[in-house]
Amino acid sequence: MRFGVLGTGFWASDVHASSLAGHPDAELVGVWGRDLAKAKAVGAQFDVYGTDDLDALLADVDAVSFALPPDVQAPLAERAAAAGKHLLLEKPVALSTAAADRVVAAVDAAGVASLVFFTNRFRTATSTWLEQAARTTLAGGAVTWLGSLAGSPFDASPWRHEHGALWDVGPHALALLVPALGPVSAVQAGAGRGDTVHLVLTHPDDRASTVTVSSTAAPLASGIETWVHGDAGRLVLLPEGRVAVEAHQVAVTELQAAALTGGAHPCDVHFGRDVVAVLAAAQRALGSGRREPVVD
Repeated sequence: MRFGVLGTGFWASDVHASSLAGHPDAELVGVWGRDLAKAKAVGAQFDVYGTDDLDALLADVDAVSFALPPDVQAPLAERAAAAGKHLLLEKPVALSTAAADRVVAAVDAAGVASLVFFTNRFRTATSTWLEQAARTTLAGGAVTWLGSLAGSPFDASPWRHEHGALWDVGPHALALLVPALGPVSAVQAGAGRGDTVHLVLTHPDDRASTVTVSSTAAPLASGIETWVHGDAGRLVLLPEGRVAVEAHQVAVTELQAAALTGGAHPCDVHFGRDVVAVLAAAQRALGSGRREPVVD
């Protein structure tokens, strides 16, 4: 399958393009960017062309791997789907439920395959953890994900600074808790120091989970903790560093399989849209101070 990468930042070059360039069953064809010079520079790293002509790139590929800010990604995803291209999207799909709904509608209308790159969902350790959780009568769970943008490759990302850890890191937490505990029907939220956010999520059958995310934590406090609990005790998902390229290659393989079979993927755009709906409810809860329902 022939892929184009949309984006020219760190994540586009070091993860998406690197993954595709080294994938045994995919071909990186070109790189698109809003800045032609940057697109050409990233393309040159992988001996492919760089362009600012999206239509030209879409005409040359079967699928698109997005590494763009979510507000830029969403309308371009609609455009790529309408052109009949399969979509490997970044999280979050969009910054509003309405925008995510439009991407879902475009994907469904075109009949293309879609997948959202929630990095941890493409690790073998996560698959094993979810299988164990499915054999357990669960009562709840928790994710704490503390980090710092300062000094990281993402520090130059304006949308992350503007929208904070809720929208940047929150999708990762939801991508783990929702498949384990079920869909979220309501959210309570409280703000902490910096962009720290604390959530209480309501799941079916009186299950509940908590999420704490931050991109402004002290470096020595950084770390990830993920667990669910139930009649078999506590199931802990151990974090693992430097897995993004390998996970992206798994995502590419699974997108290609979905495109060939026409089957739905657990992390397709519909799931991505549901994650956006929870984040939107959390944003409302931060503003209202009340428990907010997740609007379907």
